[in-house]
Amino acid sequence: MTSAPIRTSPTGWSGRTIVTVVVTVFVLFFAIPLVWLLLATTKSARGLIVDNPFAPGSLSGLSTNWSQLFAFQDGAVTTWMGNSALYAVGALIITLVASIPAGYALALNEFRFRRLLLVLTLVVMLIPNTALVLPIFLELNAVGLIGSSLSVILPMSFFPFGVYLTYIYFSTAIPRDLLAAARIDGCREFQVFTRIALPLAAPIVALVAFFSFVQNWNNFFLPFVMLPSSDGYPVQVGLTSLLASTPAFNPSSAGAQSVQLPTLALATVVSVLPVLIVFLVSQRFLVAGMTAGGTKE
Repeated sequence: MTSAPIRTSPTGWSGRTIVTVVVTVFVLFFAIPLVWLLLATTKSARGLIVDNPFAPGSLSGLSTNWSQLFAFQDGAVTTWMGNSALYAVGALIITLVASIPAGYALALNEFRFRRLLLVLTLVVMLIPNTALVLPIFLELNAVGLIGSSLSVILPMSFFPFGVYLTYIYFSTAIPRDLLAAARIDGCREFQVFTRIALPLAAPIVALVAFFSFVQNWNNFFLPFVMLPSSDGYPVQVGLTSLLASTPAFNPSSAGAQSVQLPTLALATVVSVLPVLIVFLVSQRFLVAGMTAGGTKE
């Protein structure tokens, strides 16, 4: 007895073809600019214009661009990177100290106005951060903090998304019987949180920390408004000074302190390296955090 030949549905072939085409277009759309950017850091200003866009440069060109970048304004880029680290890490610490216990309390404790706080958390998450910069500026100006590190760190540490993520995790992934058993054994609520719930919540803590760090590191508008002096700029705001010192974008900037396009390209790559490093180091915890809370224990 011979088996009938397996026929492939034209609809199946067309569906796979469409998916393949769409994925290919998206990959090319995002990959081509990244490849060009990385190759641009290895070229000279003339080579970037006259050579093939995807022809690699040289290590000496990369070294020259690196030296020019960190010599800009007597090492301003190093200062900007240090400022970014200070703001991002400082805000991250406050975020974790505030959002993790807040999410735990909202998930596992009953108290007055609990539902109202949850609704307010969701509403604030929907408000664009830029819409809050002006009222925050007026508040901090009233207490004399404008221009200080706290004028950036304190607003950055306000992270309702982290509270909501933690709330979802503690609501779904932590067995309430385990916490109840700890209370029966004599643990106070603070001990239940620190000794039982917090160690089990390591994946979500890593996830909140990553999202907070990335948002803080890439924040541009808030420090741009709060910091009047370039000495306090983070690297994202400092890039505007590099852009203004590039003759290709600002012809009046030609001079000893001007930078060329390959140096500017290298600056953009350097500005995102810390986020890339943090992602590569913590990706195992990030995957665990993203899948945590998917099922009810």
